[in-house]
Amino acid sequence: MLINERQTLILKLLSEHQTMSLQQLVDVTNTSESTVRRDLTELEAMHKLMRIHGGATLRSSSLQEKSLEENAVENLEEKQQLMAVAATLIDDGDCIYIDAGSTMQQLIPHLKGKDIVVVTNGLATIAVLREFDIKAYLIGGLLKSSTQAFIGAMAIHALEQYHFDISFIGVNGYSVEQGYTTADPEEALVKKQAIAQSTKSYAVADHSKHRIVKFAKITEMSSMALITSQLPAESLEKLQKNELEVMQP
Repeated sequence: MLINERQTLILKLLSEHQTMSLQQLVDVTNTSESTVRRDLTELEAMHKLMRIHGGATLRSSSLQEKSLEENAVENLEEKQQLMAVAATLIDDGDCIYIDAGSTMQQLIPHLKGKDIVVVTNGLATIAVLREFDIKAYLIGGLLKSSTQAFIGAMAIHALEQYHFDISFIGVNGYSVEQGYTTADPEEALVKKQAIAQSTKSYAVADHSKHRIVKFAKITEMSSMALITSQLPAESLEKLQKNELEVMQP
């Protein structure tokens, strides 16, 4: 396979799957690991993709975000592992905030039987909380159909009425330089308010969010501890060097 053909195939695969491992690309292109690494380096230099630990992800617009349905099936096992870690942080008697999003919904089965109160801005999230018979409040506001999240001034005003022991916040990307980011400025403001109302906040992000920068900044990384996985050793060292708290399964 010629270089151009192979690189075109790599980009086509990433357009279909968003993120692929190095081994997957080696298998599909039927070439060596060193050759694929060179291809990824060249494509990254052309700003066509971004290399991540163990593979590559398609470079996307800072405004682009996936729907709740699309996110629900992506990296599901990893999200379940992350939320199992998050669940260990919750004690009986806690009042917690759970952000809208498919990742956050993986926390809810771990909460069954706990003496807690949950507040959320996620329409789909409240349905799962009801399913597990967990006492919960849903804030109001403008419903964003793609993520089923309540946003806007009314959502922010509602959050101002609460205090949370812990909040769990979803992000579309994070980096030491740019902090935690998301695609929608309106959602960023709601997340920022939830953090302000919380004693302790945790950003939950699967490996595909590492080094991704989206349009709207939520907060600096120092404002929230990070729950993630598959973090390269050099990236973990950089975060720790900046005295940032990181938890992994």
